[in-house]
Amino acid sequence: MKKNKVSPGQSGAPALPEGQIPEIRPGQSVELLKELHILTRDGKLNQDSRRKLKQVYHLYQFIEKLMNELPQTSGGSFTLADHGAGKSYLGFILYDLYFKHLPQSHLYGIETRVELVDKSRALADKLGFGRMSFLNVSVEAATQLEELPKTFDVVTALHACDTATDDAIAFGLEKRVKAFVLVPCCQAELARHLSQSKALSLTRTPLAELWRHPLHTREMGSQLTNVLRCLYLEAHGYQVTVTELVGWEHSMKNELILARYTGQKKRQAAERLKSILQEFGLLALLDTRFTLPMDNQADNGSGA
Repeated sequence: MKKNKVSPGQSGAPALPEGQIPEIRPGQSVELLKELHILTRDGKLNQDSRRKLKQVYHLYQFIEKLMNELPQTSGGSFTLADHGAGKSYLGFILYDLYFKHLPQSHLYGIETRVELVDKSRALADKLGFGRMSFLNVSVEAATQLEELPKTFDVVTALHACDTATDDAIAFGLEKRVKAFVLVPCCQAELARHLSQSKALSLTRTPLAELWRHPLHTREMGSQLTNVLRCLYLEAHGYQVTVTELVGWEHSMKNELILARYTGQKKRQAAERLKSILQEFGLLALLDTRFTLPMDNQADNGSGA
């Protein structure tokens, strides 16, 4: 009889002790939440921490579902790279609820701020989270780092600023990841390009009114960046879903991009990506941020 796959974070998790805060998931280490300053030393949860915990838990649910649906390697092991890890709230909670139940799995936190890396290493050691590694390196440099595995199962990037999200995508493509979980932040690169060509665009098309004012330029740049990222992932063989992370009252940086590898590289997505770049005068990005796979670079054909 075929057994349903059960999340490691839910299998056999003990019930919450009487009086424990209901927002905390069963099986979650209270000591960890105190160390992350989500809980106070006397076990209380303030309003700011409640919002942060809700956001991280909501993201965890998406990641948990993705990993449960991915084809497993022998032993049910996973490798995950968390880019722009920061204080590693997501990484520690992921490990505590999911990875510690899978003995062959490993979680890597990538972060450029050395003080945060040092603190995360110390906390992982204190809690006995032996299959967590923290690397003081940029997302871009991590792609060529020999100490990292040649392939990964999942790449996450929570609020990785500006082009760091694109670097996380490039890392994942190089490492042949099965799934991406991305919450982009502060996309400024395309807004700068739009500003530089604004005068020419205003004479060429009335649609340039969409980014004539500086505030609209920033918003348009952010929207356009994420649209291009989705097309780019589809062109590389991923099925993409875009959704809201949490309610807007919790975070303005709220767009969640989920991508699962199917191997079906969409020619139509590649053509639309190139057309949009051409329309906005951004074709140079085909050689940098949005380099298409060889079998999607031909100008002819528009099949899915």
